[in-house]
Amino acid sequence: MNVNEDKRILVVDDEQSVLMVVNEVLTDEGYDITTASSAEEALSLYEQQPFQIVITDIRMGDMDGIELAGKVRDISKETEVIIMTSHASMDSVITALRTGVYDYLIKPFEDLDVITAVVNRAKEKVDLILENKILVEKLKINNEKLLEANDLLRELVTIDSLTGLYNHGHFQNCLALEISRSERHSTQCSILFMDLDNFKSYNDLHGHMKGDDLLLELSDLLKSTKRETDLAARYGGDEFVLILPQTTRKDAIIYGEKLRMLITGKAFLGEEDLPGGPVTVSIGVATYPENGSDKGSLIQAADSALYTAKETGRNKVV
Repeated sequence: MNVNEDKRILVVDDEQSVLMVVNEVLTDEGYDITTASSAEEALSLYEQQPFQIVITDIRMGDMDGIELAGKVRDISKETEVIIMTSHASMDSVITALRTGVYDYLIKPFEDLDVITAVVNRAKEKVDLILENKILVEKLKINNEKLLEANDLLRELVTIDSLTGLYNHGHFQNCLALEISRSERHSTQCSILFMDLDNFKSYNDLHGHMKGDDLLLELSDLLKSTKRETDLAARYGGDEFVLILPQTTRKDAIIYGEKLRMLITGKAFLGEEDLPGGPVTVSIGVATYPENGSDKGSLIQAADSALYTAKETGRNKVV
């Protein structure tokens, strides 16, 4: 079976209602779902035939989800584990992430599309890792080149292929760790959500290849202007995000304004022909713990600020 064709997922929860919801959502997406009502049952099923993706509740009976994740990863490092929790404390999430868990879902599910999005990203990562592993095995290169290939593989699962910036999943993991670090040291950290103004018009007028070139230009600008401690990532499409460690909201807004002015002053090829004006950027700012006490609330605050910037005239920092 081709790695892309293996769509089996093991879902573990002691609540039948949760199993039914996740089963229905992912079955509609084309996945083959197997359910288990305990970690012990799940481990028995996994030992018989490993699954590429395991979705498990954190809190169950004798064996919890984090322990199950560890046992699963001991059997196969190629399995991605997604945890479900109704206890959205950073402690449990960070503990899970440190054991190698890919991502997490909060119960009850407010938006069922989130389940599909997280699973699809995990599936993409699994496929990429397995495809590259097969490639490495076929090449049968010497030890030095094998090490280089493994380094490249680790990079591929964290780097956006178009821009060379970090990807969405790596941003999520790093933000969780940065918030945990800020909590331990009683410091602040901020994030900047950026969305290109008039980018759709640019794509429509000049085509997607030229649009990709523009995204590359912006990515290079972010790489060259960010501080060494900052993390720049492509959030998706024409949205980008910066993590600014030990940065107050005031300083983050100042940083965002400098970035906005730099992008506004940059002459992108062909932008003078756009009916809505040149390519600019709208930026939403959020700071921990002022605007959010955990990863989810901080991202939501930054996204809300970005929406305000877009709706109130664009080319501004909010």
